[in-house]
Amino acid sequence: MAEKLKIISLGGLNEIGKNLTVYEYGNDIIVVDVGMGFPDDDMYGIDVVIPDVSYLIKNKDKIRAIFLTHGHEDHIGALPYVLRDVQAPIYATRMTAGLVKLKLEEHRLLDKTKMFTVEAGETVKAGKFTVEFIHINHSIADAVAFAIKCPVGTVVHTGDFKIDPTPIQGGMIDLARFGQLGNEGVLALLSDSTNVERPGYTRSERSVGASFDALFKGCDERIIVTTFASNIDRIQQIINVAARYGRRVAVTGRSMENAMKVSTELGYMNIPDGVMIDLNQIKSLPNNKVCIITTGSQGETMSALSRIAFSSHKKVDIQPGDRIIISASAIPGNENSVGAVVNELYRKDAEVINEREAALHVSGHACQEELKIIHALVRPRFFIPVHGEQRMLKTHAKLAREMGMPPQNIIISDIGKVIELTRDSARINGTVPAGQVFVDGYGVGDVGSVVLRDRKHLAEDGMVVVVVSMSGEDGGVVSGPDIITRGFVYVKESEGLMEELRQVAVNALEDSHLQYRTDWAAIKSNVKNEMADYLYRKTKRSPMILPVIMEV
Repeated sequence: MAEKLKIISLGGLNEIGKNLTVYEYGNDIIVVDVGMGFPDDDMYGIDVVIPDVSYLIKNKDKIRAIFLTHGHEDHIGALPYVLRDVQAPIYATRMTAGLVKLKLEEHRLLDKTKMFTVEAGETVKAGKFTVEFIHINHSIADAVAFAIKCPVGTVVHTGDFKIDPTPIQGGMIDLARFGQLGNEGVLALLSDSTNVERPGYTRSERSVGASFDALFKGCDERIIVTTFASNIDRIQQIINVAARYGRRVAVTGRSMENAMKVSTELGYMNIPDGVMIDLNQIKSLPNNKVCIITTGSQGETMSALSRIAFSSHKKVDIQPGDRIIISASAIPGNENSVGAVVNELYRKDAEVINEREAALHVSGHACQEELKIIHALVRPRFFIPVHGEQRMLKTHAKLAREMGMPPQNIIISDIGKVIELTRDSARINGTVPAGQVFVDGYGVGDVGSVVLRDRKHLAEDGMVVVVVSMSGEDGGVVSGPDIITRGFVYVKESEGLMEELRQVAVNALEDSHLQYRTDWAAIKSNVKNEMADYLYRKTKRSPMILPVIMEV
């Protein structure tokens, strides 16, 4: 019986972020992208979310290689955590490899990991797979799509892309190669669905340059620009326009400094002589000669722009009249954080210009007409929309049907589902473990849904601790009970309630003593239930109740 090609997404379906796709044929597995996601508001204390890779750990002897489409966190961010359990050579373009190296150095994994840089147009063999790197346009340099070939056929995996006819550098997406692949025959297309709800075309990155020019021209105040650290072409345009108007440029924010270091060393950024200065030097220059580029376009609390806005940055203070240009759109869910930073900037009499007022941001993802162009060129037998929430995947499937794709040849999958492909069939057959793993500080996966539920409970209702000393011989109360609360009520203002609560605990302990003697677990449970009932009746609140019995 002929081997089937299995395609399994462990992240990136029905969600934005943590993209990870597994291709499996016989005894060979390759992995495309190992991304992370950002925590939701109710994930208290969680730093990042990574895919559950227990399937990869179980099959680690089969993994031949990891291939990376580009250097954004939602495609490379989980690598340091996954590489602790799974060893495989990594293949990436130069810019992506440069950013991954920084990440692995930080986690002390660089010496243990084999990395190979590949140029667009080259092909890598990994077990029964050959993977061709295809140049595309995106909001970071050196992004690629993959043509993945195995004995079953060719699969085109677009990664994040758009069609930009006038990119800042690197040339236009290689549409000719997509067309050639279409002529040769493509079994399946996995295509980016992020912007599928937007009609038309995504504007070219070059169009942002004209907006910057208009904002720099004739401005006598300091200019502070915030954008995504990874958008090297955007930073290049800011530096170019600053140089044109005689401004010196300083950079603040660790991720921005890292991205510029890598891109300058690799030749992806061209900085005119004498333009860059150290942040310490800005005070010695007149306002109209200063431009500061900073991280923090999403309102992140520890980012440079946030620290500048809230006066906790060591080297930059907001001055009245400063022109702040936010060259990014808020990622869904970040609107409140961005709003808080913007309000603080207004409070300090700065002028804030965002992408709603001027064309200061363009997306890195394809809109409907660009998605149709790729589809028309590739002409796949089967279509699998990826990288998007349910509504995006469904909209992308509708787009494919409008282009004449038979509905039975379109597969909307979910994380953990196994898609099996033969030369003339595609179906979902079975599942593998998949989901979210939470990273909290140094802990990976040690915070599960139970811990998060407790954190949510504590955050919403607070905690009441009952401490009592009891005799180990006959179970009688030796001292207490004492009531301690955190995040529930202010004790001094609620002394009456505390006294009543103490009495409830005393009564519960007396009842328990008669029934259970020295069965501490049963006594704790009884005290907890009595107090919870009383508090809900009295306050309509349900704090976490922790009875503590000290045996004496």
